[in-house]
Parts: sequence; C-alpha cells; structure tokens
Amino acid sequence: MSDEIAAAFDGIDPADVPESVDRAALERMRTVAMVLDESVEIPVIEYRIGVDPLLSMLPGVGDALSAGISLYIVVEAARLGVSFTTLLGMLARVSVDAVGGSIPVVGPMFDAVFKANKWNVEAALDDLFPHTNDEDDVDREAVEIPVE
Repeated sequence: MSDEIAAAFDGIDPADVPESVDRAALERMRTVAMVLDESVEIPVIEYRIGVDPLLSMLPGVGDALSAGISLYIVVEAARLGVSFTTLLGMLARVSVDAVGGSIPVVGPMFDAVFKANKWNVEAALDDLFPHTNDEDDVDREAVEIPVE
C-alpha cells in the first residue's frame, strides 16, 4: 500500500527525504489523507473517494470526527516544521471541508470532490521540500529599464 500512497500524491518519495526529517511522520500523513480522501475507487467512473464522504452521511458526528482526524495531518505538519502561513492554509481547508460536508444532502458530494487532506499533505510537502522546476533553473539576466 505504501507505493499506492506515494503514487497518489505529487511530491517527494519518503525514501528521498533527508535523514533529519521524520519519514514515518510523512508516511502517516499520506496514509491518513489516502484513507480519508482516496481509499475507494468507484469502478464505473474511475473516481476515487475516501471515508470522508461516508462519514459525512452521519449528521453532525461524522463531520466532527472527520475534521478531528484531518487535524492530525495539520498537527504532524506543525511538528515537522511547516511554516505558519502554510499551517493557516491547511486549517482553512479543514474548516471548509467540515462546513461544506455538514450541509444536508449536498455534504457527502462536496466531501467526495473537495479533497482537503490530500491538498494539505501536498502543501506540507511543498513547504518542507520546495520544488525546483526546470524553468526556474534557467539563468536569468536582469533587465535594465531606463526611467526618464
């Protein structure tokens, strides 16, 4: 399942993480996000949903439970040293997921589409290990613009 979890997310493979970073914590974050957002594939439409939309069908309790589990990813990211602004964004996504999922009838569909946990793990990985695109590696020269 570890390969499936790593393949489900863009970012860094836990094997490529420096020794100073808790690899097990990254794997736990990815596993929780996978279970909540993408653990079951709907065969006819080839779309993945997780436990989050199923929990959303339990009025009140399901969304509170889902939000509590989602906060684990935020706490683990904070422990790993993710920046404050990224943590705020992660908390905002968990809040939107909880509020949107609590809407009667539409909530489970919202939770099936809004994959806050997956996005939170990707945000944490991007903050911890910023990508360098090939475009960014191109030597750039300063352009001087005369002002009269």
